[in-house]
Amino acid sequence: MSKKKSKNSAINEKLSVFFEKVGALTKVQRLLICLVTFAIISGAYYYFIFMPKHNELKKFEQYHQSQVRQLSIYKKRAAELLKYEKLMAKAREEFNIAMRALPDKRELPSLLTGISKAGSDAGLAFHLFKPEKEINQEFYKELIVSIKVVGRYHQMTDFLFQIVRLNRIVNIDNVYVQSKKGGKILEMSCKAVTYMFVEKKEVKDKNKRKRKKK
Repeated sequence: MSKKKSKNSAINEKLSVFFEKVGALTKVQRLLICLVTFAIISGAYYYFIFMPKHNELKKFEQYHQSQVRQLSIYKKRAAELLKYEKLMAKAREEFNIAMRALPDKRELPSLLTGISKAGSDAGLAFHLFKPEKEINQEFYKELIVSIKVVGRYHQMTDFLFQIVRLNRIVNIDNVYVQSKKGGKILEMSCKAVTYMFVEKKEVKDKNKRKRKKK
């Protein structure tokens, strides 16, 4: 207990001496001491507390900004992906419509019959109706029919109109018309062209045959 009392008394004496010295100073000197003390405390707070927190906050702000930019990029990509998905769906729908308009092997006889019937219904006389050799393309075949018909002008136009109305794609190419019997009767030569989609298996088999021939 005596040691503690002696320590306390020593501290009190030092403090009293300090305050006496401070009290002996002028107001300007005391103000300068307060300013210096405040500056030291402020500097210590700035360097040891404020600056580390400020740097950490700055890093978080930069990270936040980078995340915002990345999110913006992802949103843009998602919008583009949605756009391409819609385009793909539209293209797939158009492809399916086109495929329904192309005949398959089972429908070829009925399609040829339909072309022939269109001419007969229009009142034309067939002088030639000859299926030609198929022309193989990469993903489809061209099926060509050489046609020669005789009749009047309105019968020709009616025939072509009925061809257009068929539920399968048929193009009329190489049309040549000449008059007969003083111009009242016409003779038309043309080629009816339709297309048949070639399945992947057929394309592979065809490519294999080509490689074997080489």
